[in-house]
Amino acid sequence: MSVTSNLQDIRATLPEGVTLVAVSKFHPVEAIAEAYEAGQRIFGESRVQELVAKHQSLPADIEWHMIGHLQTNKVRAIAPFISLIHSVDSSRLLECINREAERCGRVIDCLLEVHVASEQTKSGWAVDELREYVASGAIGELKSIRIRGVMGMATFTEDVAVVRSDFERLAAIKREIEPMFDSSFDILSMGMSDDYPIAIQCGSTMVRVGSRIFGHRT
Repeated sequence: MSVTSNLQDIRATLPEGVTLVAVSKFHPVEAIAEAYEAGQRIFGESRVQELVAKHQSLPADIEWHMIGHLQTNKVRAIAPFISLIHSVDSSRLLECINREAERCGRVIDCLLEVHVASEQTKSGWAVDELREYVASGAIGELKSIRIRGVMGMATFTEDVAVVRSDFERLAAIKREIEPMFDSSFDILSMGMSDDYPIAIQCGSTMVRVGSRIFGHRT
């Protein structure tokens, strides 16, 4: 199966209003170029060094999304071009992105990553901590970022009920904090190769699919 036909198969399963992020991390530029030729324009990467290198060698109209854990000392490298940062998991990181965006004369779109999975290894805001931060109004002081919604990952398990419960919880958190933001707060980024159909049933508007497009990475 080719990247092109895999992409077509995935697109055929997505309802209108759901955006596909092709997760290209660890895959070569040739594979991304094939997806690009097939019409894909949004790609997700998890490592800054790899993201910067690919941005430099691929077409300029690609929208790059940072989906992996982001350290504050790496923000400057992607601030000039990044389209959306999914993995904002602290007020410190938000403030850093705001500073670097201001330096570039940009407003950078961000998602608040929420921890809903049972694994402690996954990153993200604790729900109570996020509620408190959003209620404080501190985000309103950051003029060079725009909070577009929330992102999260379900527990890694074959138990569909657990996965569905995680996604429903994330969707509920988005609904709860939505009144604190303007109408651009419209993204619920959840669902990956193995569980995106469940995520869509639970209200996902953006899915992050890698191995089902590019095959399993080396």
